[in-house]
Amino acid sequence: MRSARGSQARKDLPYRSCVGVMLINKEGLVFIGRRRSEADAASDGYSWQMPQGGIDPGEEPYRAALRELYEETSVRSVSLMAEAPEWYAYDLPTMVAGRAWRGRYRGQNQKWFAFRFEGHDSEINIHQPGGGGHRPEFDEWRWEDMRRLPELIIPFKRPVYEKVVTAFAPLVPDRLHSTAHP
Repeated sequence: MRSARGSQARKDLPYRSCVGVMLINKEGLVFIGRRRSEADAASDGYSWQMPQGGIDPGEEPYRAALRELYEETSVRSVSLMAEAPEWYAYDLPTMVAGRAWRGRYRGQNQKWFAFRFEGHDSEINIHQPGGGGHRPEFDEWRWEDMRRLPELIIPFKRPVYEKVVTAFAPLVPDRLHSTAHP
């Protein structure tokens, strides 16, 4: 009975408002970073993700997306390609929910943006990203085929990544998709 009440209490918690960024290079590949904090049991080896982060009070989602991208990658040379048609939510698994955000949220509700990367790879700096005062989010990065993103993300976020890929797939013609995988 106790766990049923705990489960219901979690369902009563709000979602954290967040943005996500699909950064697409000129070859049609997507930036992904390996999260530094994914050494815990919840990740089970799924440590790659696109940039994402919370929306500050009073901040517009588009501005939050640009800020988060800069704070995680130092990238500013971008142009907006598209905004996802809706917000996508996911719930945190029970084993993570109590630790993440001090147990105040049940998960995240995310607004996703696709940006064209207009710069050079040398602009990307995940070890000393822009914005200052933030611990680096990623310890490695690479360009990846958009179609592979759902299989690389931690499973509880997979349905959101599937929706994001579906929403943004028309931005990258099939001929640009990489056929070779590492």
